[in-house]
Amino acid sequence: MKLLLATTGASGAIYLQRLLDRLDPAAHAVHLVCSEPSRQVAAQELGALRIPEGVHVHDDRDMNVPFVSGSARFDAMVVVPCSMGTLGRIAAGTADSVILRAADVFLKERRKLILVPRETPWSLIHARNAVAVLEAGAVLLPACPGFYSRPETVEAVADTVVFRILDHLGLATPGAFRWGESGV
Repeated sequence: MKLLLATTGASGAIYLQRLLDRLDPAAHAVHLVCSEPSRQVAAQELGALRIPEGVHVHDDRDMNVPFVSGSARFDAMVVVPCSMGTLGRIAAGTADSVILRAADVFLKERRKLILVPRETPWSLIHARNAVAVLEAGAVLLPACPGFYSRPETVEAVADTVVFRILDHLGLATPGAFRWGESGV
């Protein structure tokens, strides 16, 4: 699978880190684009983002990357975390960065685009932008962790969201709690 991961300036860098930790760059072509604000947030929240060897990292200003063209075949794009500003710019069709142009391409080509907002509360503008991206074909997967698996660490809480992302990508999720499969 050819995957594009993008991250923006919302809090929640742990979700991206846990997703990177669960993807195998030897089994999938994994590309990563970080906005400048996302780098600042990751540094504050994680100290440093650990990028596995084999992940292709791209600059958010370099439009000379394959996934900003509809002719390049990619399977899915995940924006995690997705700031409400990014969600709004995607909803408006703004394409003045690599992340925004790639999201625009994934929507127009009807490819899987998963947006993982973490911000709360939402304003009416946020809700309207969420509806717009849903109507355009994106999957809106808010970073709302589940607790019925009784996670005992912050990482396990984050993994409840990451497992849902992996499910929507159609990738195996060993260790994921499945309702009804564990006696619940």
